[in-house]
Amino acid sequence: MMTKNQQWYKNAIFYQVYPRSFMDSNGDGYGDFQGIISRLDYIRDLGVDCIWLQPTYPSPLRDDGYDISDYTGVYEPFGTIADFKRLVAEVHRRGMYLISDLVINHCSSDHPWFQAARNDPSSKYYDYFVWSDDPNKYSEARIIFVDSQKSNWTFDEKVGKYFWHRFYPTQPDLNFDNPEVREEMKNVLRFWLDLGIDGFRADAVPYLYEREGTNGENLPETHAYLKELRKLMDTEYPGTVLLCEANQWPRDVAEYFGDGDEFQLGFHFPLMPRIFMSIGKQDASSLLQIMKDTPDIPDGCQWCTFLRNHDELTLEMVTEEDRQWMWNFYAPDKEMRMNLGIRRRLYPLMDNDRKRIELGYSCIFTLPGSPVLYYGDEIGMGDDIRQFDRNGVRTPMQWDGSKNGGFSTADETYLPAIRDGANGYLRTNVADQENDPDSNLNRLKRMIRIRKSSEALGSGKLIWLLDGAAVPVLAYARESGRDTVIAVHNMTETDRSVLLSAADGTYRDLLNESLEVEAADGLLRMELPPRAFHWLRKVN
Repeated sequence: MMTKNQQWYKNAIFYQVYPRSFMDSNGDGYGDFQGIISRLDYIRDLGVDCIWLQPTYPSPLRDDGYDISDYTGVYEPFGTIADFKRLVAEVHRRGMYLISDLVINHCSSDHPWFQAARNDPSSKYYDYFVWSDDPNKYSEARIIFVDSQKSNWTFDEKVGKYFWHRFYPTQPDLNFDNPEVREEMKNVLRFWLDLGIDGFRADAVPYLYEREGTNGENLPETHAYLKELRKLMDTEYPGTVLLCEANQWPRDVAEYFGDGDEFQLGFHFPLMPRIFMSIGKQDASSLLQIMKDTPDIPDGCQWCTFLRNHDELTLEMVTEEDRQWMWNFYAPDKEMRMNLGIRRRLYPLMDNDRKRIELGYSCIFTLPGSPVLYYGDEIGMGDDIRQFDRNGVRTPMQWDGSKNGGFSTADETYLPAIRDGANGYLRTNVADQENDPDSNLNRLKRMIRIRKSSEALGSGKLIWLLDGAAVPVLAYARESGRDTVIAVHNMTETDRSVLLSAADGTYRDLLNESLEVEAADGLLRMELPPRAFHWLRKVN
């Protein structure tokens, strides 16, 4: 195993790989482990520190692998366990880390445990799941997939009872009140950590337990069990990490850090839609407020910031008024909407407006947190809203302008690559962009490189420089012992003049070294063109 800095994750750039869509090495139309291995140099050269690999378990794929039918195997088209071990070794050989999805709230209805429970309610596996005669039990728990589900209970004809599921009926929830289930999941962790991975992105963790009279989220029992998993990892696999997927308010997500003894990392879900709102409304007041509402977290912990991922752009953590605004502004076609969110990729979402897109990247690169990038967004891939569910943002990676975008030599791929239009592979692909210094790819690489060179942007404290009922210019300082950077963002389509409190001296723009500004008498004045942003380092 690669020697680990115990807190390597705190200033890391993460890159999310969807294995089925990344690279097909054998021409069967599916991405696979060997395909990922063949593109590891590309990922490393992007400036990535850690790959987040989405589910690779055997699965009937009714929910893209988040419905697991075997916790200790791999999906056959991806390769073998030996191929997976080689992938881990090759990632480590390039100085990167790899975390994998851990889906413990539920399994697939095809899993042998559930089939055994259905076929023989007297077997021990019956108690691996949550059953009831009453479909009104736990009535205060919200329904997550509001577009397709009317209840969290489904009647099973064989058993003659209802079983509990927070997601699809093909994903029955596991019963964590059963100590055998808790131990099964600990052994799942051990299996994958023994193969050398560096940790897990833990899926849907708020829902592990159910209690009458509650909404079934963020319960004390859930936190207690997650602390047990963290203790196991610290004791048996030091240097490995847990990343929390909890689409909750910051004060609730912060609870998943515990006292530094639960998760090391947690996605900052409410920040993400407010970045888009701030850019669309030309007013960053909502972003500023959610950051002010974000509590301090233990020293060994870190937020993960992001713009897009494999799911819909979730709008659960905004007001109904803001949700309607986001839908009207960013998803005017109702086909672009799904559940309480928007099923679009970054570039089409922003009408391919590089100024607005890079403004969003600047926010996640300069605010506290470890940024997470979604495969293909670095080049400006498009989406295909004709595809079912969330598949429209999971299409094959666009490597070049050849057949299937260079993803596969197959006549038919599991999802069709996007060929035409501004974001299709004929016009948007890695090969064309690698040699163009002004391409989406190379501009993002440069932002990542500069961000990683700054101690202040990586770990400095955050100091707000502008406030108010309306915030057309978002400005803050990041300060560490040896480094100070002021990040200034004009969120509007008009010229802006700004006056900031700043220590006297010269500030040079890290993104444009020919730009220097002087602060005198404790004030720094700047003229900002529309959608401009600067990362100003104090140089003397």
